[in-house]
Amino acid sequence: MVIVAHPDDADFGPASTASRWIDSGSVGRLICCTSGDQGGEDAALGPLELAATREAEQRRAAAVVGYDDVRFLHQPDGALANELPLRELLVREIREFRPDAVLTHDPEVLFYRGAGINHADHRAAGIAAVDAVYPAARNAMAFPHLARAGFAPHRVRRLYLFWPGQPTAWVEVGATIDRKIAALRCHPSQFTLDGPFEQRIRDWAAEEGIAIGAAAAEAFRLIVIDDDEDQAQLPE
Repeated sequence: MVIVAHPDDADFGPASTASRWIDSGSVGRLICCTSGDQGGEDAALGPLELAATREAEQRRAAAVVGYDDVRFLHQPDGALANELPLRELLVREIREFRPDAVLTHDPEVLFYRGAGINHADHRAAGIAAVDAVYPAARNAMAFPHLARAGFAPHRVRRLYLFWPGQPTAWVEVGATIDRKIAALRCHPSQFTLDGPFEQRIRDWAAEEGIAIGAAAAEAFRLIVIDDDEDQAQLPE
């Protein structure tokens, strides 16, 4: 399961990795916390119209990557907050889909390596996903009405945090970098993926590939969640 703040985040993020794993037999699902209704330069464009456009673009991109579904949680763009309402929505999605791994924004990154500031919504989506994974999704007493409605607790064992400040794992994506490019082309309301832009995406993948001796890779901070026996030794 991939959990992101906005439409197009997943395609800039782990789209090549998701494509590779789906091609290998995994089932993937994409969750967008917002519909990106503030992601435009035309103040005359209504936010509902922009949201509908961006959702349609993300659905087309999701089909390129191969997700089984894409869900939009319709939280406020530009004001996303790691609060109980968002966490409950994420717990419901996790318990329904029951993923082995969740891929999401690295919530600890404030400044990107080199240049740039991480969007507040990215940080909020990342920490909300982390908190939904542990302990809420596995705790029957967290949102107990969900368990009573059939959404049984579920343990996610691995978190892959993308755009990491300190990467610890890399996935070779030479065979699926073209799918990432194709998915990014599905977002014309946000940018034009011309030749130089495409080359920049490929250059980023090549730079990450150096770490594992590959032509192209995506980097993550991997968190393996301990079994209950080990986790019980940690303070709450």
